[in-house]
Amino acid sequence: MPTYEYICEKCGHEFEASQSMSAKPLLICPKELCARKKWGRGKIKKKISGGAGLLFKGSGFYITDYRSAKYNEAAKKDSAASKPAETKTEAKPAPAKPAPKADKK
Repeated sequence: MPTYEYICEKCGHEFEASQSMSAKPLLICPKELCARKKWGRGKIKKKISGGAGLLFKGSGFYITDYRSAKYNEAAKKDSAASKPAETKTEAKPAPAKPAPKADKK
């Protein structure tokens, strides 16, 4: 349900109300939200607001976020099959070279 912003013309109180899109806008300041000690029954107006924006952060949200589990499993299998087989080779240390001797003059 969307949230709408209202302002009371009598007391100046601003508040939000969650209503369905098909519901009629409020006309009188609700008793439980009125800023006055004694309920003022002031006329209210719907405020024009910027609304909520959507932020999509990160790379590839459209590719990975809405995929099924089956799709993700198949993708893992495909990526594992496309990698070349790794061969294990032990690295042998290089033979130590003797240090050059300094010439004495």
